[in-house]
Amino acid sequence: MTTTHPTASSAYRITPPRVLHAEWHKLRSLRSSWITVISAVVMVLGGGLIMGATYTSGGGDSDVDSVVLSLYGSVLAQIFLVVLGILMTAGEYTTGMIRSSLTAVPARLPVLWAKAAVFTGTVFSVMLVTAVVTFAAAQAFLQDTDQAASFTDPGVLRALTGNAGALTLLGLLALGLGALLRSVPGAIGAFIGGIMILPEILGMLPYGIVERAIVYFPTQAAGALGSATPIPGTISPGPALLALSLWTGTTLAAAALTLKRRDV
Repeated sequence: MTTTHPTASSAYRITPPRVLHAEWHKLRSLRSSWITVISAVVMVLGGGLIMGATYTSGGGDSDVDSVVLSLYGSVLAQIFLVVLGILMTAGEYTTGMIRSSLTAVPARLPVLWAKAAVFTGTVFSVMLVTAVVTFAAAQAFLQDTDQAASFTDPGVLRALTGNAGALTLLGLLALGLGALLRSVPGAIGAFIGGIMILPEILGMLPYGIVERAIVYFPTQAAGALGSATPIPGTISPGPALLALSLWTGTTLAAAALTLKRRDV
């Protein structure tokens, strides 16, 4: 009877779990990762506490959705998560770490998918917990106002989940831009100019078809996901999620094609 022993090649074989573990180790071991994630959490939580503590019934924000009001800091938080996504891909080209990553994983694409999976799991879970805690904290101040709401109100849990999902998808889109452009400043500029500013410029054009198209742009679709009640001039959550997912998926697909065909 013969006994088989693991060979050296099987011990160091590249597998999806091992690639995931490597990317998770990179994310949690970098100081910049902690700074950006904590900054995003502080923006959401701090914004919710400020809005809740300073709100008075009948003011200018009385017609704002209660979840949107509580999570107003998400507008700033998305900037930090966009930077995190870009640093996970373009940052490796800046430091030269990408050569080591792709030498260890010659197939290349598993590295990109592992980065996307680690980013998704980390950011979505952290931002969902942050959204729930922030909403509860803000409501401690809003209970005696016209913005009083609870988790059992229609659309509230969906909006809290949608807010976390929207921030995650926007960050993933940025991650794809980073892999596509391979430059941290270039990817940040492309996101700010193309994703955040361009729709505002296009909105000034006096054409109905442009106005109807803008609601499907990433940041506009993201806003629709984080509201418990319909926002005038936006699409419903289902189409918004589909539109944002398509933008993100297309960017990641372009990044994957570039990674496969171009030299490092």
